[in-house]
Amino acid sequence: MPISLSLPRADGGVETYTLAGTPTERPAATPVFNRIAYAAAHVVSDPRRDARPWEAPAVDWDATMAFRRHLWSLGFRIAEAMDTAQRGMGLDWAGAQELIRRSLAEAKTVPGADLACGAGTDHLNPADARSLDDVIAAYEEQVGFVEKHGGRAIMMASRALARLARSPDDYRKVYGRILGQAKDKVVLHWLGDMFDPQLKGYWGSDSFEPALDAVLSIIDENRDKVEGIKISLLENAKEVALRDRLPEGVLCFTGDDFNYAELIEGDGRKYSHALLGIFDAVAPQASTALASLAAGDVATFRAVIEPTVPLSRKIFEAPTQYYKAGVVFLAWLNGHQDHFTMPAGMQSARGVLHYADVFRLADQANVLDKPDLAAERMKSLMTVLGVR
Repeated sequence: MPISLSLPRADGGVETYTLAGTPTERPAATPVFNRIAYAAAHVVSDPRRDARPWEAPAVDWDATMAFRRHLWSLGFRIAEAMDTAQRGMGLDWAGAQELIRRSLAEAKTVPGADLACGAGTDHLNPADARSLDDVIAAYEEQVGFVEKHGGRAIMMASRALARLARSPDDYRKVYGRILGQAKDKVVLHWLGDMFDPQLKGYWGSDSFEPALDAVLSIIDENRDKVEGIKISLLENAKEVALRDRLPEGVLCFTGDDFNYAELIEGDGRKYSHALLGIFDAVAPQASTALASLAAGDVATFRAVIEPTVPLSRKIFEAPTQYYKAGVVFLAWLNGHQDHFTMPAGMQSARGVLHYADVFRLADQANVLDKPDLAAERMKSLMTVLGVR
């Protein structure tokens, strides 16, 4: 019997929406990809203990680790303690340390599990940073923590460095020092200011070409310590420009949640690997698509992954930094957690019309794994938000 519910429209009215999607079948065994695919994973709150969500959010560690096992079972590596985990927007460095410790320990219990961990400078208030040496010391502390616990680092962009740096040479100094000390190869992280306005002008310029030249010079000078670079500028032409100029052996990881399908497939010459927040929300579909691509079945890859792109564009619409709300919303609808509560109350960052659109697009992209449950939970949310 069709499942229907009432959803709000942008004109202030209400419509009856009938679900039409088909849940994606889970693989019998962990699939193998021909692209490296990191899913940036979210954290799960514990609302029963979350007395001060804006100051000291309580994390449900059991549910948080269970979601990571879900991602590993679908063939993904995990990008841990990154932006999707509300790093710097609900999860502070103390919380990130606990998350990194637990995830690295959890990975040891899961055959084939792999992850890399975000290391930045977020425990250093940008206003308190007085010199590049302060930034270097902050990076050293966090990279050192990851390595001490047996992890590999993703070198996250630094708000303090963006505030202090006066030229590309300042970035070259900081990155050169940290990469020179790293035990393992590191993934760099180019996060656009649509994700974090405090990162405007990163690499020493507001313009793309000078910034590209600067980061490429850093990579070239440290290529033996750079596994690759994640680029999140939401413009595929900029990613292709970076990809085409990377040194041999240095990987491009797409962080483009608007154009990932075509960037992962490639242009016949080169392709991007992936480090994406949207893979948290569409993991079964992305896994099926990537496994099909590895088998040479490009048609199925496109048929499965392309419908997720409109959903992703809605979740990551401006203000882009609030995309975490849509990611956790879908985890709740799909039964990965029993509530829709986020650190710092971030679920309030989006409104009822946004969630209604995400629900429709998720259904149309076959992302609702348990349609009955998703509809039941959506109805309860609509009631709370005044839609009847």
